[in-house]
Amino acid sequence: MVTSAKSAEPTIVIIDDDDSIREAVEGLLYSVGLRTRTFTSVQQFLDDRKTCGPGCMVLDVRLPGRSGLDFYKEYVNSPDAMPVIFISAHADVSMSVGAIKSGAEDFLTKPVRPQELLDAIQAAIARDADRRRGAAEVAKIRRAFDSLTVQERKVALLVVTGKLNKQIAAEIGLSEATVKLHRGRVMNKMGAPSLIDLVRMIDRLSSDDSRIARAD
Repeated sequence: MVTSAKSAEPTIVIIDDDDSIREAVEGLLYSVGLRTRTFTSVQQFLDDRKTCGPGCMVLDVRLPGRSGLDFYKEYVNSPDAMPVIFISAHADVSMSVGAIKSGAEDFLTKPVRPQELLDAIQAAIARDADRRRGAAEVAKIRRAFDSLTVQERKVALLVVTGKLNKQIAAEIGLSEATVKLHRGRVMNKMGAPSLIDLVRMIDRLSSDDSRIARAD
């Protein structure tokens, strides 16, 4: 059984139909202690995708069946998408620029220089770790926000606009004492040490979900 610590280690997904390239990349990554999963096609990856966790993907542009570029256009928008490093023996400038503008981590030309590939992979792993850490933080804030009552949410969303307790009380039809009580509960449930911290939390939720900006 794979332990939770082990499963948290980055996995480098390699999708390339060329056996020699796939084995060379796998061997290179093994030599520096990186775990890999190899696939000969996009479909094979999709069929076994649940086995892959955090990390990045090394993706060949030209593949049998669905091409790497076509797959990437859909994959990049999936919530669990890893950073992608394209490799190709048939790249042109417009292709590589288009891939990078679409969000690809890098675009390398075969034969790929080992150190260049390792550098790109390490950068991709770091970016994926940052993304996952940020997503976990937002999820924690969202759970706290969801634990607020309707009135507490209304108070929270008005507090972060800078309104005073008496202004909030007049706006939502509560007594100032009740608003003060709700405000204290909001700070406690959200785990916000200060108003500035609460503002930052609500801002992060608002950028993730525009519905948070409404007090209903």
